[in-house]
Amino acid sequence: MPRFSVIVPAYKVQAYLHECLESVLSQSWTDLELIAVDDRSPDSCGEIIDEFAALDPRVRAVHLPENVGLGRARNAGMRVASGDYLLFLDSDDTLTPHALRAIAERLKETGEPDVLVYDYARTYWDGRAERNQRAALLSEQGSAPFRLEDRPGLFRVLMVAWNKACRREFVQRVGLTFPPGYYEDTPWTYPALMAADSIATLDRVCVHYRQRRQGNILSTTSRRHFDVFEQYDRVFAFLEERPELARWRPVLFRRMVDHFTTVFTRRDRLPRGSRAEFLRRARAHYRRHRTPGSTVPLRSRLRHALVHLGLHRTYRALQAGMTLRRRALKLGVKLARALRAALLQAHYRVQLRLPLRADRAVFGAYWGRGHGCNPGALEAAFRTFAPQVRTAWIARPEHRQAVPPGPRHLVPGTAAYWTALARSKYLVNNVNFDRRLVKRRGQVFVQTQHGTPLKHMGLDLLEHPAAARDMDFEELLRGVDKWDYLLSANRHTTLTWERVYPGSYRTLEYGYPRNDVFQRATSADVARLRESLGIPRDTVAVLYAPTHRDYRRTQRAALDLERVVRRLGPRFVILARAHYWQDTALTRRTPGVIDVGDHPGVESLCLASDVLVTDYSSIMFDYANLDRPIVVHVPDDDWAAYRAARGTYFDLRAFPPGAIARSEDELIDIFVTGHWRGSRSAQLRAAFRERFCPYDDGHAAERVVRHVVLGEPDVPAVVPLAERRPAPPAGQPPLGAVPQPSGALPVTDSR
Repeated sequence: MPRFSVIVPAYKVQAYLHECLESVLSQSWTDLELIAVDDRSPDSCGEIIDEFAALDPRVRAVHLPENVGLGRARNAGMRVASGDYLLFLDSDDTLTPHALRAIAERLKETGEPDVLVYDYARTYWDGRAERNQRAALLSEQGSAPFRLEDRPGLFRVLMVAWNKACRREFVQRVGLTFPPGYYEDTPWTYPALMAADSIATLDRVCVHYRQRRQGNILSTTSRRHFDVFEQYDRVFAFLEERPELARWRPVLFRRMVDHFTTVFTRRDRLPRGSRAEFLRRARAHYRRHRTPGSTVPLRSRLRHALVHLGLHRTYRALQAGMTLRRRALKLGVKLARALRAALLQAHYRVQLRLPLRADRAVFGAYWGRGHGCNPGALEAAFRTFAPQVRTAWIARPEHRQAVPPGPRHLVPGTAAYWTALARSKYLVNNVNFDRRLVKRRGQVFVQTQHGTPLKHMGLDLLEHPAAARDMDFEELLRGVDKWDYLLSANRHTTLTWERVYPGSYRTLEYGYPRNDVFQRATSADVARLRESLGIPRDTVAVLYAPTHRDYRRTQRAALDLERVVRRLGPRFVILARAHYWQDTALTRRTPGVIDVGDHPGVESLCLASDVLVTDYSSIMFDYANLDRPIVVHVPDDDWAAYRAARGTYFDLRAFPPGAIARSEDELIDIFVTGHWRGSRSAQLRAAFRERFCPYDDGHAAERVVRHVVLGEPDVPAVVPLAERRPAPPAGQPPLGAVPQPSGALPVTDSR
């Protein structure tokens, strides 16, 4: 008996069916049966299902003699299902990687509940993915399993069958089936949640819900949208048969009315001339199922009143009035913004005519994300070595807390922001400032950049349009023309920058200021950072920091961190650091994995860790200054795709900073055997440091300030690599004490 029966009805989806079925069969959890139901589809769906069934014994093909619709096709799949749990997947949607493993583990954690509700993300034709806005309701905090009365907010999660795993025995005991018609999920999901003795949630996106441009049933104009009335009659009939569930009538009544108004107000659903009839039917159901004493939220009272009274013309008049009001407000906002922008630019032009302030400096990093990187280290050095210069930091309002005491906070686009750009002598950034910046005579622009380049940058992206996307290269060069100084950490970087960013600036081979802390931090600093991050004592902290694939519209996790940490055992903890352009975490909350994606300083994470795992991120060049182990995860197919789409300046596999892993299993094996910190790894790291870390000796920021601000001709000499003493790691066990992986499976266990 398999753990899961995944039921996929198919009708006129031949373009999407391959991807859907493959997303199930490629899951790392393999104890499943896939029941694919051909609902007498006129296209090639039946043939595709048969092809999959011939190749994989886990696929069971069901061919219906006539088209019966989505609900009854699911029923046909349930009749032959044998799994412990039933999962439904629409044939144009997909399971996310490792979704079934996460579901299986959560079911085990929560004691085999009747229903498990998991999350989804809407995916669009242009590659966008937007997580369910109600994701907070799926929090795994608190007791589990629970009953619906403990968390009634689950009623606000999308009422569909494909975001739930239901225990088959429970479904049979309650007698749950899908009715015919549109909105067939309604008489399934409400009864399932209300009748369940135990419910659990999984705060993880397990389904990608495809938003098709055309072909979505609920976006089709049809009288079949009137089916919604019969579906709610079935829900209330379910309650009538079970008096113990009568307490849910007021909630269901409100949900029903909200659903009716949604169908009514969507212009693409009801045929022309049928809206008045729909509202009359809605009014009849309102009166039939209304529960005395039920309260209606204030924001819903207007809609409920219109349904209650059936005022079709009044509703249309109010809707037209509200549309005119929205358009007027939108136009007013647009005009106000245009006026504000014009006034700010006029203010800026006036400020440009006033004298420069030699004792002012403006700093920014990563387009206003917050204090950090090379500009952050330089701002602190300004206050130390040139205290006569008053500093200001540009940060968007949501990043204000990341600005430390000392510099003045500037919000982009304000009058104070434009005043500072116009009158400050020193401008420091790791990207360009606003393109409308006018570089004045006497102003000094220090461009710090934000890493040693492995991937192609600047003008080299002309050969890689997938990575460049909409980059304006002429605007890029206009920005370069404003630079006075460009920082470099090594000769490779100098030669690259001067070629891909051609300009009249001067390159300062002083090292990167952000890496100064690696030479100055103490063991006490490291211990304090580890404690603040919640890293247990006597554990090896692995910082996992992959780069961003800008040639991909959506980012995919290259490693199953839950599996990796489980195989390595309790002596290891993973610090998961997503790229700052990635909005989602690298993994869900998992014991042994700490999400540090929102931590303000990557340098602190480097100090707190014992080893770095990365792919093509420039963090490897910075981390090498700590002289701690580095493991590079470079699958062959991924490396080929990255080099083709983005381009690299050298073959990382031929000149790595440490051990190379070409697969997840190989990565685990490197840690299990101790190769991650063996002699060969140390030799590779030493050669890498000699080439890429010649100037990062802890005095880079001081050299910049002394030369650029104080005008000193002689700056502190570079400390040789052999004489540097970077901050020591804290969590490495003695050699030979690397723990073996927990569990009975071998390292190369099947996924």
